[in-house]
Amino acid sequence: MTTDDFRRMALSFPDTAESAHMNHPDFRVNGKIFATLPNPDNGLAMVSLPPDQQEAFVQLQPSAFAPVKGGWGRQGCTNVRLRVVKEETLNGALTIAWQSASQKKVTKKRR
Repeated sequence: MTTDDFRRMALSFPDTAESAHMNHPDFRVNGKIFATLPNPDNGLAMVSLPPDQQEAFVQLQPSAFAPVKGGWGRQGCTNVRLRVVKEETLNGALTIAWQSASQKKVTKKRR
């Protein structure tokens, strides 16, 4: 997989928009980030999974998936090594990340 493959796959989901977060591409649905390309030069991507799903993907393909370090990783942010991830497995991870983000309610800030 390449960063272009990842971008194409992420953008294939309904109502998805590419934006930028901290100077790198991200992919959002309903304003919520479900995937990013935090370090495309190193062949890394990130998908935001529910923690139980993160654990399943890490067990399924540990050479391709690893929790992001620190608190973000404990919340389900998962690094993806694009060079080794299988397309079908990545599609599954992106689907879960997109579904999770699309179901989150957008909350208004209180004054």
